[in-house]
Amino acid sequence: MTNRLHGRTVVITASGQGIGRASALAFAAAGATVYATDVNEAALASLAGEKNVRPMKLDVLDGAAVADFFARVGRVDVLFNCAGVVHGGTVLDITDKDLDFAFDLNVRAMIRTIQAVLPGMLERGDGTIINMA
Repeated sequence: MTNRLHGRTVVITASGQGIGRASALAFAAAGATVYATDVNEAALASLAGEKNVRPMKLDVLDGAAVADFFARVGRVDVLFNCAGVVHGGTVLDITDKDLDFAFDLNVRAMIRTIQAVLPGMLERGDGTIINMA
């Protein structure tokens, strides 16, 4: 464990499992305060006792919830947009409903979270945004 990121605030979406969870633990181990978010509260429960990790339910598809969340968090030094979905079939199989969901989660949600943190980052001249889908 290091303190390389001590004093830094990190927000990670889709932290309940996989890459999001591993990233939350890694940022926390480096000393950052990590807001580990996910729509699945049960998946977040395993992060509840981790040092420097603040698990919080967040549905990134809900624009009002995203705005409220970031207003409560305040300064964000690192935003890791990890939430995303990949359609299981081919491009010929995808329905309009599945395409809309993929676009909303993979694009629209990322834009919303970026819009919430980028003004502060630009004002400070510092910050990092990582987008993965």
